[in-house]
Amino acid sequence: MVNSMTGFAAQEFSSGGLVRSWELRSVNGKGLDIRMRLPDKLGHLEGPVREKIKAVTGRGNVTVSLRLSKEDTASGIAINEAALSSMLSALTHARNAAEAQGLPVADVTPAQILTLPGVIGDAKSAVDLPEDAVLLAELDTVLAEFLSARAQEGLALLDTLAGQIAQMKPLVAAAAARAAARHESAAERLKANINAVLESADGIDPDRLAQEIAVLAVKSDVTEEIDRLANAHIPAAADLLNASGPIGRRFDFLMQEFNREANTLCSKSQDATLTQLGLDLKVVIDQMREQVQNVE
Repeated sequence: MVNSMTGFAAQEFSSGGLVRSWELRSVNGKGLDIRMRLPDKLGHLEGPVREKIKAVTGRGNVTVSLRLSKEDTASGIAINEAALSSMLSALTHARNAAEAQGLPVADVTPAQILTLPGVIGDAKSAVDLPEDAVLLAELDTVLAEFLSARAQEGLALLDTLAGQIAQMKPLVAAAAARAAARHESAAERLKANINAVLESADGIDPDRLAQEIAVLAVKSDVTEEIDRLANAHIPAAADLLNASGPIGRRFDFLMQEFNREANTLCSKSQDATLTQLGLDLKVVIDQMREQVQNVE
């Protein structure tokens, strides 16, 4: 199954007046790089979160983030009774001390008392974090959505790559046919050139001449390149599409082999039609390499 390295998932969970906003996203990467943005108070979860992602993800630059916020459903104010009692005691003590010294003391209104630090607060301010097991279970839910997104992208990649493999087959077959047709005419041209050289030159070593002819024949022979494309690389690419687990690295290496064979075919063709077929093949290979960069 082909999976993409690109994926995104986000979900919110709430309880006890606290909202947990999870987000997972990934883009292409040579290996697996996990980056986390967790609240400071939850830094101890970095290890378990990393292990969960590593267990189900093979490649990609993955970013996981968790943001905490308070629910908006609660309203009103909450009085901190302990702080209020301490403040009233402090005010009484201050008043008594001032009056003992004969200092005038203004009356303090309840509204002024409520403005003192710590006496009142938002009713939503006191919230507790869920247990680690709850948070990790929430991550599992988001992770399942994230993997589903990567799988859906992978299905699109599978169709594209299969179509590009199908495009290569007739091009390679046409190149094989053209190479076979070119062989006879190339042999005739080589004979004519050899005869011309023999007629115009004296003292040529027959053995050296035979070696040079063999080298020329090898340099113009594209049989091996076409054979590897048709019987090795194209079947290997098709097999990878049906393989399990991450296949991106193997596919990327295979595309390098495709490109090498196409380049050699063009450089050795010595035939306009065969060169054009090689260039058409390179176009498909380049398009395929771009898609393979997204494969996990």
